[in-house]
Amino acid sequence: MDTTTTDTELLAALRRRVRAERAVLVAFSGGVDSALVAAVAAAELGPAAVAVTAVSPSLAAAERAGARRFARAHGVRHVEVCTDELDRPEYRANDGNRCYHCKSALLDALTPLAEMSGAAIALGTNLDDLGDHRPGQRAAAARGAIAPLVDAGLGKAQVRRVSAWLGLTTAEKPASACLASRVAYGDRVTREVLLRIERSEAELHALGFPVCRVRAHADGTVARVELPEEDLGKAHARRAEIDAAVRGAGFQFCALDLQGFRSGRMNVLLGLPAMAGR
Repeated sequence: MDTTTTDTELLAALRRRVRAERAVLVAFSGGVDSALVAAVAAAELGPAAVAVTAVSPSLAAAERAGARRFARAHGVRHVEVCTDELDRPEYRANDGNRCYHCKSALLDALTPLAEMSGAAIALGTNLDDLGDHRPGQRAAAARGAIAPLVDAGLGKAQVRRVSAWLGLTTAEKPASACLASRVAYGDRVTREVLLRIERSEAELHALGFPVCRVRAHADGTVARVELPEEDLGKAHARRAEIDAAVRGAGFQFCALDLQGFRSGRMNVLLGLPAMAGR
């Protein structure tokens, strides 16, 4: 089947799914998936669509700023709410269900807003996410949140193509996830560790490594830096700068992962495969 025709049909299906709701609150992280849902919802529902960004220490300042820019650029109504996941002991414990507790905190913040406006809560989950270890999906399903991309049949590749066709600024944005996803399961999630990760990744971006992950191990003392394989040679040549940047952010040790960047690498600590842009 012609790719353009397929993507056009998928976009039409997404528009129909959004129009089926009287109003929606889109949980908007600023990533490619939730950005597409927010843009389509704004186009289809006008002021009855609101993109809501959850603000907490697990959201990098650059991601928050990017979400604001996207909303302004594409005419999306945008608000921010503070979430309290870091105040929850079960979240800080960082077991395999951390994402469940994070999503619960998000939905606790969004539900009162949705009830006041009679809106459905829409998430940016796509078809490819369904095969990953994402306990947050259980929390969302239990609370009645909708997933328009899943309902319309869009996976990550289709989301990017449709976003590009619509001219969205996020179409080629690298996959990301909350900062807590960089903390090794079993190590406590703390504000200090999240800040170290955020600062380290910002420094690596400034050094010319736009795609990177700084994974925190050993209670936030060891940073394991993941970069795409094609950047490993450049990283070796600039290892002193990388080491200084990561140690300057607060880590005591800095290691470069020789296997390169792989999404969802922390999943291996749970005996699961690495998947889905984390």
